[in-house]
Amino acid sequence: MNVLYSMLAEAALQGWAIALIVVAVLLLIILIFLPIPTWFIAAVSNAHVSMGRLIGMKMRRIKYRMLVDVYIRARKAGLDIDITELESHVMAGGNISNVVNALISAHSANIELSLQSAKAIDLAGRDVLNAVKVSVNPKVIETPVISAIAKNGIELRVKARVTVRANISRLIGGAGEETIIARVGEGIVTTVGSSEYHKEVLENPDLISKTVLKKGLDAGTAYEILSIDIADVDVGRNIGAQLQMDQAEADKRIAQANAEERRAMAIATEQEMKAHTQEMRAKVVEAEAEVPKAMAEALRSGRLGIMDYYQMQNIQADTNMRTAISGSGDGSDNKPAKK
Repeated sequence: MNVLYSMLAEAALQGWAIALIVVAVLLLIILIFLPIPTWFIAAVSNAHVSMGRLIGMKMRRIKYRMLVDVYIRARKAGLDIDITELESHVMAGGNISNVVNALISAHSANIELSLQSAKAIDLAGRDVLNAVKVSVNPKVIETPVISAIAKNGIELRVKARVTVRANISRLIGGAGEETIIARVGEGIVTTVGSSEYHKEVLENPDLISKTVLKKGLDAGTAYEILSIDIADVDVGRNIGAQLQMDQAEADKRIAQANAEERRAMAIATEQEMKAHTQEMRAKVVEAEAEVPKAMAEALRSGRLGIMDYYQMQNIQADTNMRTAISGSGDGSDNKPAKK
């Protein structure tokens, strides 16, 4: 009997040991797979999250610890939001920490911003937290140097500083800083270009600011323009004088080209006349060469007598002598007599 009791006691001890091991393994599995610490932190922070939801987040591979921390921060800031909304935004690829921080900043500054709007702005690619900061603390956009020309042809180089505030209601679909800078530059060019003299702008630089502000340049943008301040105005080149000089140089080149064209035409005409004269001289020489032949033929045929020939030679000699005496000859056939 004692042996039997001993065996039963030993078996009971082994059973309890096995049970304790099983319980320890189960507790270890529960501690590993169940987010009990996160659930406990949420519970004591008055931001209760059910264990089932935490398990579901873990199975969907959501960073539930970060999500619960953001949710606790939102609840502590007095925001009445549902963790389901935050979870859906995380699954959509949004930056939930940025969204909640923006909501907290807007709530503290009494700026109307709903969770749905903040999520939409974040998913649209805008920095919603920076937008809220710019809405609270307006920022200054500095334009590059803008070149504009007054009516008298003087160039002015203007640099402006634009103070803007974010318009949260127009962040989705609204134009950005590049559009603001482009519109301000257009307004500066228009204002300076409509001035008769550049000195008018130099004396009243606020004329640019007033004219540009009246145009409503912030329409359709994500910003509201508060002020436009002219930081610097420098006098540049005299574009009007430069254009006149360029025009005069162009006219000079055109006149030179026309003169060269007329000169070339005159040279061509002269060459043509010389060629025509040489051609006529060749014909005259050819005709003169036919004269002896005709006279010989006339002598042979009896139409011209020998006395007629001599008389003609005497007349020719007398003509050459008179030409030489008068000095009107070209000196090629008859040379003037020496004194």
